[in-house]
Amino acid sequence: MKTIDDLGDVAGLRVLVRSDLNVPIDGETIGDDGRIRASVPTLVKLAKAGAKVIVTAHLGRPKGKPNPEFTLAPVAKRLGELLAEQNIKVHFATDVTGDSAQEAVQELDEGEVLLLENVRYDPREESKDEAERATLADELAGLADVFVSDGFGVVHRKQASVYDVARKLPHAAGGLVLAEVEVLRKLTESPQRPYVVVLGGAKVSDKLAVIDNLIEKADKLLIGGGMVFTFLKAQGHEVGKSLLEDDQLDVVKGYLEAAKAKGVEIVLPTDIVVAPEFKADSPATVVGADAIPADQLGLDIGPESGKAFAAEIAAAKTVFWNGPMGVFEMEAFAGGTKAVASALTEVNGLSVVGGGDSAAAVRQLGFADDAFGHISTGGGASLEYLEGKELPGLAVLEED
Repeated sequence: MKTIDDLGDVAGLRVLVRSDLNVPIDGETIGDDGRIRASVPTLVKLAKAGAKVIVTAHLGRPKGKPNPEFTLAPVAKRLGELLAEQNIKVHFATDVTGDSAQEAVQELDEGEVLLLENVRYDPREESKDEAERATLADELAGLADVFVSDGFGVVHRKQASVYDVARKLPHAAGGLVLAEVEVLRKLTESPQRPYVVVLGGAKVSDKLAVIDNLIEKADKLLIGGGMVFTFLKAQGHEVGKSLLEDDQLDVVKGYLEAAKAKGVEIVLPTDIVVAPEFKADSPATVVGADAIPADQLGLDIGPESGKAFAAEIAAAKTVFWNGPMGVFEMEAFAGGTKAVASALTEVNGLSVVGGGDSAAAVRQLGFADDAFGHISTGGGASLEYLEGKELPGLAVLEED
């Protein structure tokens, strides 16, 4: 993949950057600005080189039409605050490629940044029709001279601002995309061992392909979160009212057998935090993983399991973690996730937090970003890479 340096002198050029600024917002309050901060180094590099930087990004799922709930205006404000520290001015266009965008591009000075409104306001962005996507890509390309792909969280999507526009302009990968790919290659091609993978989150079905692929690569898989109950059920244990995917039981049994045959250990929790209801104030108790009462549901791995998982992580040289161990948003059910996160900060090697809810969890629980080897900005993209899938947004960057 070409880098920004391969583009040569960008002074005076209009550089279209696809960033990932999809952050949690409540009204105008940004809950976690991690993705915005992650986008800053590439934007600074280009602006300091004298480029006119035009940023396209999305927020949420506005379903192809303007919706004030998903405006990027609060993001533009926060980006402006961050770039002001580098004496870089940020402007905001109130549409994607319309009059506001056209005028703002015309008025943009070298070394300044322009953020376009939510690209998903335009239905062509996510269209399955290549011709429709191409027309939006043409309009985006018309705003710029070159394209830089820096939104790792969307490189697994074949979308106009990610895939199609790269085929219409000289292109390069931004610093964030390059850093993400470097880490993922270490996880898949040459991991230092022992290599431990920690998987959580709600559903086994969301992680089927990654489990299938990592059984071939990892030394141990630690399973927590809502998905663990399908594993426990597959072992013959009752799981009460816990989340369960009955249709995946045979698949999970197959994984348990395959892992055993390959000498890969699948580590399951030995105790579970349960409660009668999915509520923050529901009375929590700890029970054995093989003794979940019929009227209770599991909402976190138990304290002994947290210690056991932490010990496995501490002994590893490479750790990849995707998915919380429990309902970390509720204090009573955050202990397992906190134990895993804390253990990752002590890894003597590479520790990777695989984006999505895991990244949100470590920040909500008070951990600093630099306490980990790497926090991914793209949970879905990371998983698809680890599944062995081709990511369209990366593949197109390798085209001449």
